[in-house]
Parts: sequence; structure tokens; C-alpha cells
Amino acid sequence: MANHIKVDDKTTTKSKSNLRTLKKRKAIWAYIFLAPQIIVFFVFSAYPIVMSYVYSFYEWSGIGPLNDFVGLGNYQQLLTSERFWNSAVVSIYYILGTTVLGVGGALILAIILNDQKLKGKGFYRAIYFLPVVTTTAIVGIIMGNIFGINGFFNQFLLHVSIIDKPIPWLTDPLLAVILLIVIGSWKGLGINMVYWLAGLQSIPNELYESAQLDGAGFWATLRHITLPLLKPIAAVIILLSLVSGINAFDLVKTLTNGGPNFATETMDLLIYNFAFSSQLGGGQVRMGYASAAGVLLGIFTFVISMIFGAVSFGKQVTKFRVNKKKKGGVSV
Repeated sequence: MANHIKVDDKTTTKSKSNLRTLKKRKAIWAYIFLAPQIIVFFVFSAYPIVMSYVYSFYEWSGIGPLNDFVGLGNYQQLLTSERFWNSAVVSIYYILGTTVLGVGGALILAIILNDQKLKGKGFYRAIYFLPVVTTTAIVGIIMGNIFGINGFFNQFLLHVSIIDKPIPWLTDPLLAVILLIVIGSWKGLGINMVYWLAGLQSIPNELYESAQLDGAGFWATLRHITLPLLKPIAAVIILLSLVSGINAFDLVKTLTNGGPNFATETMDLLIYNFAFSSQLGGGQVRMGYASAAGVLLGIFTFVISMIFGAVSFGKQVTKFRVNKKKKGGVSV
């Protein structure tokens, strides 16, 4: 009996040892497969981010050793620069404008295209989604030609006698900013429409059928069923739109190049001009100065995300407390 128990113990110990060996081999192979991605991440993402912080403390042209340490000098110059604050204001206008127009317009479009009675929905959805898969730089170049002083749009308005002289869409500061926001909103309209359609199609049809039996019309259904149930996905769409609006470089560069007189220069274009263009960067390439601007842009993005996240989280907490009170629970 004792010998039989000893044999069982040896077998159990051997099985545990084999299991540990198998787990170790799996872990080693997992790290081997992950290694290329980790290396790429550190080389092309982590390292440039860390070095941009380092460069921001130097007056450096991008070539040669880092010898001219200026501390917070680049940040001080940026925060007292009228051009920097102008680019920040333009970026905020663009972010808010494209979010309001792009997200709101896409919601209206999605509601229309989600109608079961509408024929040719697939065709319309493809048409509105087409700008999303078009290269942004190409869109900027084409729109620049269309809205030029002698472009197609002005020629059309002149031909139908709506205007008597060409409108300076790209050379008037206010019109250029408005045009930039409208084109940016149109470019992102399709992807926001797809998000909204996914949200609309997740709402059970039984709710709409019950509302119809109760005599609810379109607006009552929209107000009391559709919009409340779309709130969770709305938070995601708005956040994605805000973050997307921060990265407007390719459209601004090809459409207006920041003109006229830096009226449409966004923060990312400002960074590019100082980092790679001596002509638009104040007469010299200043990689350290551009890195400082990049750090401030990163902080700006982080602050926007945190504010929006805090607002969304606060609403969720309020909703949780209201639901708990309705159920007769103790408020938290």
C-alpha cells in the first residue's frame, strides 16, 4: 500500500514538472513572437517621444551634437509668441468646428440612411463614405483648385449670376478658416456616419414598434428612444472626432499651407514649419523649438481627452445614482 502511494506521488510530481516546463516554453515562444512588435514600438514610437522632450531643452537645428542647452527657453519663447497662440486658436476652431459639423451632420445622415423604406441605401452610404478612403492630401489639392480665385466654384457662381466677382475663398483669412472646417468635416463625415449606423442598428426594433402602437411620432421616438440609447456611442464618436481634429496637418498643408499670413496655420503645421522649413520657420530650422511645440501639443491633446473623459465619467456616475435611487437602494 505504502509503495503504491509513493508511486502515485512520483507520478504527480513528474506531471507538475512537465506542466511547468510546457508553460515556460509557451512563455518563451510568446516573447519571441512579441519581440519584433516591441522593438518597432521602442524604435519608432517610444524613442522619438522621449527624445522630443530632450530636444525641447536645446537650441538645435537637427544636425550635429546637442551643445546649446537653453533649458525652458524654447517654451518661454513659444508661450510669448503671437504666432503660436494664433495656431492654437485655429486648432481649437478646427477641432470644435469639425466635431460639431462632422458628428452632427453624420447623425442626421445616418438616421436618414437607416430608414427601412429608403431605396438604394447601400449606394448612398458608399457615396458618403468615399471621401474617407480618399487620401487627405489629394482632397486638399483638388479642393484648392476648386475653390481657387479662378476655380470651378467661382466660375459656376459667376455663370449662374449669383455673384458678380470671384470670392477669395483661400485668400481671405475668415473664409479660409471656414472653408477648412467645412472640408475637414466633409472628409470625416463618412466614418462618423458608419459609427452612428452601427449604434442605430443595435437598437431593438421592438422599442420602435411599441412606440408606434402608443401613437408616438418620429420626433417623439427620436427624442425618447433613439437619442438616449445612442448616448454611449456618442461619447466615443465625439472623442474620436476631437482627437482626429488635432491631426489636421495633411489637409491644411495641401489646401492653404497655413495662409493667408498664417491665418489657417494649425499647431501641427507650425511644428512642421519650424522643424523642416527655414522659409516658414522664421528663417532657420529650429528642431528644438519645434520639439517644444510638439510637447505642448501633446499636453493639449492629453488635457482635452482628460476633460472629455471626466465629463463622460461624471454623467455615468450621475446615471448610476439615479438608477439606484429608482430601485430604492442607498445613494453612493
